[in-house]
Amino acid sequence: MNQNQQQPSEKAIEDQQELTLGQPLSDFLMQLEDYHPTIPDAVTGHIMRTSGFEPKDPRLLRLISIAAQKFISDIANDAFHHCKMRTSNNSTSSSKNSKSSKDRRYCLTMEDLTPALAEFGITVRKPQYYV
Repeated sequence: MNQNQQQPSEKAIEDQQELTLGQPLSDFLMQLEDYHPTIPDAVTGHIMRTSGFEPKDPRLLRLISIAAQKFISDIANDAFHHCKMRTSNNSTSSSKNSKSSKDRRYCLTMEDLTPALAEFGITVRKPQYYV
C-alpha cells in the first residue's frame, strides 16, 4: 500500500519536471510576440524566402532577426575595439593630437572591420586593382 502511494507522487514529480523544462522556452516565445528587433520582419522574411525557406511562424522570424542583430552587433563591437586599439597606438606615437578620450570620434573603416570579420571566419579582400 505504501508503494502505491509513492508511484503517483513520482509520476506527478516527473510531470511537473516536464512542464518546468519547457516553460522558459514558451515564456521566451511569448515575449517575442511583443518585441520588435532592429531588423524588420519584412527584411528577414524576404531574405529567408530568397534563400528558399518560407517562414510560417512570425515568432521564428523574430528569433532569426534577433540572432542576426546579435551577430551584427558583435562584429561592430569587435571592430570598435580594433579601432580603439589602433587609434591608441597611433596617438601614443604622435603626441601632437592629444585629445581627451571623451572628445575622440571613431569611424568604422575596413582596416578595423577586416580583422573583426576574420574572427568570425569571414574573409574580406580588396580587389587587386586597388593596390
